[in-house]
Amino acid sequence: MPRGASPKREHEYEELTERFKEEGRYQGREKEVASRIVNKQRAQYGETKEEKRKNREGKSPDQGLPLENYQHQTIAEITGKLHSLSPRQLQQIREYEQHHKRRKTLIQEFDRWISEK
Repeated sequence: MPRGASPKREHEYEELTERFKEEGRYQGREKEVASRIVNKQRAQYGETKEEKRKNREGKSPDQGLPLENYQHQTIAEITGKLHSLSPRQLQQIREYEQHHKRRKTLIQEFDRWISEK
């Protein structure tokens, strides 16, 4: 694990490594695979130096969306806020979702809300 990883991510790394060893998966590469998984999550949730730098510089991919910190929200958190958005805002977020995370359930939910408004 890289320096600066949170205790939560360190714990995830240890759990993944142990689970892979118990299951006999990725023999000899358990630590490498666990690191890659945890580092991907860190980047996805804005915990890496690069993602923090982008946020400071205003270059975050979710910059300008009607929902603040969109890329760090769960489907449940997002769908709970859809009622307050205009059709134009819904379409804007749907396009972002389509090009970035591609969560099918959420895209279907956007389509439903857009057709109702």
